[in-house]
Amino acid sequence: MKNETLFRTGSVRRAIFTMAVPSIIIIFVMFLYNIADMFFIGCLGDTAQVAAVSVVGPVFSILSAVATMLGAGGSAIIARCFGAKEIEQGRIYSSLCFWAGVALGVFVCAALLAGGTPMLQTLGSTPETTPYALQYLRILAVGAPLLILSNMMAMLVRTEGAVKNGLFGNLLGTVVNLVLDPLFILVFRWGVGGAAAASVLGNLAATGCYLFYIVRKGTVLTLDPRPALQKPAALGEILAIGLPNGISSLLAGFASTFSNRLLSAYGTAAIAAMAAAGKTTMLISMIAMALCMGCQPLLAYSYGAGDTKRLRLLVKNIALLTIIFGLAAGFASFVGRRQLIGMFIKEPAAAALGEQLVLWLVLGSPVIGLPYLATNLLQSANKAGAAVALSLLRQGLLLFPLLYGMNLLWGVPGIAAAQFAADTGSALIAAAMLAHFWHRELLDKE
Repeated sequence: MKNETLFRTGSVRRAIFTMAVPSIIIIFVMFLYNIADMFFIGCLGDTAQVAAVSVVGPVFSILSAVATMLGAGGSAIIARCFGAKEIEQGRIYSSLCFWAGVALGVFVCAALLAGGTPMLQTLGSTPETTPYALQYLRILAVGAPLLILSNMMAMLVRTEGAVKNGLFGNLLGTVVNLVLDPLFILVFRWGVGGAAAASVLGNLAATGCYLFYIVRKGTVLTLDPRPALQKPAALGEILAIGLPNGISSLLAGFASTFSNRLLSAYGTAAIAAMAAAGKTTMLISMIAMALCMGCQPLLAYSYGAGDTKRLRLLVKNIALLTIIFGLAAGFASFVGRRQLIGMFIKEPAAAALGEQLVLWLVLGSPVIGLPYLATNLLQSANKAGAAVALSLLRQGLLLFPLLYGMNLLWGVPGIAAAQFAADTGSALIAAAMLAHFWHRELLDKE
């Protein structure tokens, strides 16, 4: 095996570093991509447009969930086929992923264009933000197939070891978006419409990069639709394996939807303040997720090899890294909250509220990585049911009732405090699941 030393005998810390760093870089690039729109719109000084971007945010999460299910599920199966020299089987799954992405993208585009206004009302849009949100949504809808394909193919190309190509595609899309955002928003004065157009063109550039690689250098990956027609039912297998990752992305979007619906009762400034506070602290959870997802192959390899000693070292080191990073990043976000919030909001009252909300959002930072670690470990051990259940907790089963309950008790600060309570609750449950796995799988089997 090419990476035998990395996976079996080499330094555990070096292996974690080797696998996690590329994943973290890609997540950081995605973070820059995510905040670019709100940052440059914030430069206009129009709180309604900032709030509009937040209202449409869940649509990005839905598209990301579709892409993640196809990409995560497809890459796992294709990599297995690649390793077993089953090239034709791998081509079937590759073809299914690509054409399912195209079909789902077209379907989502049509649905968004047909039901824009009712959807925005469901997402918590106010009369002040609806015109801006509708403009943003319509342009985003046109680019839905590109957003799904670019995010999905970024995962697929890495199954052939094309890590640099995957990273380059992410960087290219982000650079295009960052260059066009100020041009469209500040120079042409297109506002949220310009932000949406820049996002679509960034995804177009990334998609083109991945398509070029597949056509010119793809071994298992293919764009040919004929292999997909040989075994269309296999799409269900792809979606089932990628389900836990898709659930996390989907629930994150719906969590902000419920939050925005509650915040709409307090006005546009409250929605904008929470959106800015969320952007300020988003990177903490994204990097914790990237660290754990990047190291999942290490966990899976050690579990499959029955190397419980190395698996214990991996789990301990990854858990320690997420805690240390969470502490440092949470502290930095709190200390720099005024400058960070000021990047998105110019109105003093809304900015002051955003700074208050940051405190609650960073309190759970030290333990926010534990659910991600537990989920990836359970997936690696082929315990999909437990992984799905854990994925449902933080942004779903725990958060939704907490949002409504704490809003009744404490208003806007209660909505932010609900995030902290959900983070802590899911971390405690994840820690219990890790402890159970540790004793049952890693100690009893020695």
